[in-house]
Amino acid sequence: MRRLAHHRQTQTMATTNKPTSRADAGGMAFERPIQELEAKLAELEALALRTRLDISSEIEALRKQHKVALEATYKDLSAWETVTVARHAERPVALDYINMLDDFVELCGDRYFADDKAMVTGLATLAGRRFLLIAHRKGKTTKERLATNFGCAHPEGYRKALRKMLLAQKLRLPIVTLINTPGAYPGIGAEERGQAAAIAENILQMMSIRVPILSIVIGEGGSGGALGIGVADRVLMMEYAYYSVISPEGCAAILWKDGERTPDAAEALKLTSKDLLKLGVIDGVIREPLGGAHRAPQVAMEEVKRTILSELEGLDGLAPDELVRSRRKKFRTSGWIPGRFPAV
Repeated sequence: MRRLAHHRQTQTMATTNKPTSRADAGGMAFERPIQELEAKLAELEALALRTRLDISSEIEALRKQHKVALEATYKDLSAWETVTVARHAERPVALDYINMLDDFVELCGDRYFADDKAMVTGLATLAGRRFLLIAHRKGKTTKERLATNFGCAHPEGYRKALRKMLLAQKLRLPIVTLINTPGAYPGIGAEERGQAAAIAENILQMMSIRVPILSIVIGEGGSGGALGIGVADRVLMMEYAYYSVISPEGCAAILWKDGERTPDAAEALKLTSKDLLKLGVIDGVIREPLGGAHRAPQVAMEEVKRTILSELEGLDGLAPDELVRSRRKKFRTSGWIPGRFPAV
């Protein structure tokens, strides 16, 4: 088997919770007071290294103040603030999670048109557990993001995913999908090649796949682009991810024709993990490090790794007929609130 070295990224990821400057937080205005504290802390630490001054007490006091500020800020984020965290440039993406695997053999192409770089599929091994991995691939640099359409898959990406799911069924391997997309690619070419039909076919077929399926929203979960690999026995979200029928910007443009109403749209869409767990749309939430996964990527990925192994173990031993019956029932009643809507 080809080893993971083929897929290693050049960047080095942080492995601790040590605060660093977040001047590039990318529109996260609510973090500005925290960024100021981080800048002061970095300045004091640099001063302590350059001189013989004993300012350890001042540094420790500032660290405590920084932690308190993080806790207070992230305790009650608004829906729109959660969206900005989910989109953070330093948040772990698919290839980061692939790099934590023991083995990964990428499987390419849909045998119809092309290999869509926005969707990665392959045979994975983690702590002795074998499964098929499917993930939206969103780069971190501008060059990587352009190459992967910012995680927006074409119809060939969804057809590739379905071919590999059917292969997993043949090999009796469980399926794990990592969702991170603002939506399916909206270009004319994608529509001409059957974007809507490809996503619909995936949804239909995933309802009948006779092996366990686990889906995790690791960042953005936008529209049918997310649901095209999101029909699963267990659907989980990371704490500061979002999952929605449409992006807040798109919702604001359609309903109010006003981009200034984007935060209102985010609130109305009930797209946070807290809201969706309460509505029964998802089955669980994966906790993130204090201040979000972008502050301690390695810690966040270890939690996802632990969750994958735990969830797959929980799905072991279920008969194929039971899996299919339970999965269909789950999605027929997803989001149903007793007393408000008739049961299906």
